[in-house]
Amino acid sequence: MLDIIDELDKKRQAARLGGGQKRIDNQHKKGKLTARERIELLLDPDSFEEWDMFKEHRCTDFGMEKDKIPSDGVVTGCGFINGRLVFVFSQDFTVFGGALSEAHAEKICKIMDHAMKVGAPVIGLNDSGGARIQEGVASLGGYADVFQRNVMASGVVPQISMIMGPCAGGAVYSPAMTDFIFMVKDSSYMFVTGPDVVKTVTHEEVTAEELGGAVTHSSKSGVSDLAFENDVEALTYVRRLMNYLPSNNREKPPTQQTEDPADRFDMSLDTLIPDNPNKPYDMKELIVKVVDDSEFFEIQTDHAKNIITGFARMSGSTVGIVANQPMVLAGCLDIKSSIKGARFVRFCDAFNIPVITFVDVPGFLPGTAQEYNGIIKHGAKLLYAYAECTVPKVTVITRKAYGGAYDVMSSKHLRGDVNFAWPSAEIAVMGPKGAVEIIFREEKNDLEKLARREAEYKEKFANPFVAGSRGFIDDVVMPHCTRKRICRSLAMLTNKKLENPWRKHGNIPL
Repeated sequence: MLDIIDELDKKRQAARLGGGQKRIDNQHKKGKLTARERIELLLDPDSFEEWDMFKEHRCTDFGMEKDKIPSDGVVTGCGFINGRLVFVFSQDFTVFGGALSEAHAEKICKIMDHAMKVGAPVIGLNDSGGARIQEGVASLGGYADVFQRNVMASGVVPQISMIMGPCAGGAVYSPAMTDFIFMVKDSSYMFVTGPDVVKTVTHEEVTAEELGGAVTHSSKSGVSDLAFENDVEALTYVRRLMNYLPSNNREKPPTQQTEDPADRFDMSLDTLIPDNPNKPYDMKELIVKVVDDSEFFEIQTDHAKNIITGFARMSGSTVGIVANQPMVLAGCLDIKSSIKGARFVRFCDAFNIPVITFVDVPGFLPGTAQEYNGIIKHGAKLLYAYAECTVPKVTVITRKAYGGAYDVMSSKHLRGDVNFAWPSAEIAVMGPKGAVEIIFREEKNDLEKLARREAEYKEKFANPFVAGSRGFIDDVVMPHCTRKRICRSLAMLTNKKLENPWRKHGNIPL
């Protein structure tokens, strides 16, 4: 018995050492934590239960039978974040560069299967050189097995991907199918083909950071939701994010006690909207003044800044926030913002998170670049997401709500539950100037007459009352009592039940 115990201890030590102390030191020199150190930081202290510590690869080609390391390059198991169960896998770059083998994939698939059975989130810490070349198609099959589980878990349990090192080739598609992707600046990157292949095929000179670094994907492509300075900051933020999310699609989001009164007024909101309708203001100011304790967890902060998405709490309960940002492109909807908003709304709907929408949108961004790149279909994604959404939806129009963009932004016509407008709201087919120039085009040379027509149009249409008279707006509210009215509406909608017609799935305009 003692011999077996000694052997067990040796095997555990070998597994914990991964690729050896030299490679661990190299990992630290790059400013990166090891796979096990990351798990320790992510999970509650002493809560991690490791599985398959002794699993090894089965490859016998290219001398691999002589090089076996317990755990085979990935640490898997379950633990707790703030007392709530999660499943986690953490790839170990010190073992074969974190390359995925058949056995490595089996370990990931096992924890994903269990997460689905018990209804718990999956967090993947990616740090891998890709498929293990020595295993050939077996490693590719392993990737496909993981992909299939990503798809089956989508909308059932939250899936979060942390890119904490390289993630290239086929490896990128598993994170791409998860709900959120976080990256670390200067140490993580994602791309389908690397800089060398790009240079060979297209003759473009580009670095790994430029091609697929954290800044590139969090600002330009939108592949990454947030970029962090280091591993510690990234893992801390994931712990924060988990506080907003339910464990699965059958649960309601967690609640948190707050001393922030639901009926709190903020008089400064009455002066938020400038007198000049063409002047911008910061929509984030409204958000932080309305939500609990001014805490707002923004998603995709550096991408498509003309729309704001993120999580907050109202009366202690999680809500998703979608808001036009007048500070960027005057709050116009374009291709990137439509995709960003649509994906966020669909996530909230999948996981029972009410959606609050703050509207100040002058329309869709015009131009050949937008049309040639498919603004029609991409804009329809946001429309589709709101129309399909069955969770409680509360909408507040602060200023402009023009044209088709009015319809798209959670209007009453798309089953918005409660739709408010501020007195400053302008709900119309288009802005007064553009409208009179079309309606009275024969008077275009008479500037004085056009000015009178514009004033007449403003008085008649550039206000919330025409929409209110038709029941498209439930009430016109003073800005300072916005929080109170939203909290009351959400309380009223607590037991809302709404089901879409049975179908295998809809055909969203992709």
